[in-house]
Amino acid sequence: MSEQQVQAAAPAPAEAQDQPLLSVRHLKIWYELKRFGFLHAGYVKAVDDVTFDLPRGEAIAVVGESGCGKSSLMKAILGLVHPHDGQILFEGQDIWEGGAEAMRAYRMKVGYVQQDPYGALPPFMTIRRILEEPLILAGVKDKEERLERVIRSLEEVKVTPPSDFLNKYPHMLSGGQQQRVVIARALIRNPKMLIADEPVSMLDASVRVEILKLLDEVQKERHLSVIYITHDLSTVRYFSERIFVMYAGKLIEKASTREILHNPKHPYTWALLNAISDPLAENATKLRDIPPGEPPSLITPPPGCRFHPRCQKAIQGLCEVEVPPHFSVASDHDVACWLYREEA
Repeated sequence: MSEQQVQAAAPAPAEAQDQPLLSVRHLKIWYELKRFGFLHAGYVKAVDDVTFDLPRGEAIAVVGESGCGKSSLMKAILGLVHPHDGQILFEGQDIWEGGAEAMRAYRMKVGYVQQDPYGALPPFMTIRRILEEPLILAGVKDKEERLERVIRSLEEVKVTPPSDFLNKYPHMLSGGQQQRVVIARALIRNPKMLIADEPVSMLDASVRVEILKLLDEVQKERHLSVIYITHDLSTVRYFSERIFVMYAGKLIEKASTREILHNPKHPYTWALLNAISDPLAENATKLRDIPPGEPPSLITPPPGCRFHPRCQKAIQGLCEVEVPPHFSVASDHDVACWLYREEA
C-alpha cells in the first residue's frame, strides 16, 4: 500500500471529527474590471459574503441559475481563484496559507468531476494513461501498483471489464462511460472531498440517474464530503443531503433536501421549483408562477435584498433598503428573507 493510500485510510484524530472538513467564512470573489487595460472600473461581485460548513461525509448541493456565482464559488474552493476577502478553511487550515506546497497538498485531497466529460478527457491519451496521470503526479512510481489502482477505479465506477477499456481512447466511449472515467480519475487518489460541477447536465436523461446513483454509492462507501453544483432541483433528491440555494452571489436559503423540496421558504426557491419541467401532459398548458425580469447585474447589484426587483412579495421600504440576515425558521432551515423576520 502506498503512502497516499495509508494516509487516506487512516482515521482522522478524534478532535478533528467534530470539526467541519470545509468551512467557508464571509467569502467574496470579486473580479476586477479594467478600462483600457489598466484603469480600475469596478468589480463583478460573483460571490458576496458567503458562509457555510461542510461536515465530514456529507453531500450538499449548491443550486442556482446561470450567473448566480456557484461556479466562482467552486473555483475558489478548488484553489483556482484567490478570494477578494474571506477565508476557506480545510481541516481548520486556510488553503491559501503555506504557499505552493501547501496548496499542492490540499489539491491532492480534493477530487473534481467536470461538467463536460468529453472536454475533460485528453483525446490523445488512452483511458489507462488518463487514470495513471494523477498517480504519477502523486509520486506513485510502481507501474504495477498504478495499473492495479486504475483497474480497481474502473471497477468501482462500473466500467467493466476494465481490460476492454484500458487501451481505448475517450472518443471510443459513450457519454455515460466517459463521465464514469472522469469520476474514476477524481477518486483515484482517495480524496477527502469531491466537487461535482453539473456532472449530468451534458448526458442523456436515461443516463443521468445512473450517474447520480453511482456518485451517491461512492460517497456513502468512502464517507466522502461532496459539493454538488447544479441548476436543476429535479436531480438533487438523488444525491444531496442538504441544499444551499444561491442567487446573485449570495446564499439565500439553506436546509435539508427534503425540507427544501417540500417546504421552501424563499420566493426564489419557489421559482426554482416551479421551473422544474412537468412530464404530465395535462399540465403542459398550465402557466407557472415564474417571477418577472432577469437576474441583476453583479457589477451593480441592487441594494437590500437582491431578489426584491423580481419579488412579488417584497416589503416596501425594507426589502429594497436592507440586506436580510439569515433567519432560522426551523431546525437546520435558514432563509435570508424579511418575510420571516417575526418567525425566527
